[in-house]
Amino acid sequence: MSSLQAFIVAAQLAERRRDAARRNLTDVQGARAAAQGQLDQLEGYALETQTRWGAAVGRVLQPEVLHHHTQFLGRLEHAAGLQVRVVQGQDQRVAGARQALLQAELRLASLRKVLELRQAELARQQQRREQKQTDERAALRRQGAGRFHPDEQEP
Repeated sequence: MSSLQAFIVAAQLAERRRDAARRNLTDVQGARAAAQGQLDQLEGYALETQTRWGAAVGRVLQPEVLHHHTQFLGRLEHAAGLQVRVVQGQDQRVAGARQALLQAELRLASLRKVLELRQAELARQQQRREQKQTDERAALRRQGAGRFHPDEQEP
């Protein structure tokens, strides 16, 4: 396998890896959005529950009901805290996936540049070979034409 062919294969592989990194980033961003959606739901529900109970301030509540309400809000806050950590973890995964995509894109760009330079060099070499052959043919024609002039007699 020529080195040019090896670079073509390497560029194709780098392109597939870049595409896989892009798909992974999309997947991770989707998971992050889902985690954020769950956090928003938890916070919204906690706010709604607190607002509902806040409207009941003027009412007399049984101590057990108040205790259960406080426990429930505590659980909601705990769940929201856990979900915040999940979102933070997803943020880290998104950052890692972005970095991996960037690295894959840089690798692909460098391979394409090397491939472009090699192809240009091969084209220059081919052009020099063709020019050399053309020059040699022209020199042979001149030599051949100089030897056999029908007007001249040989000594």
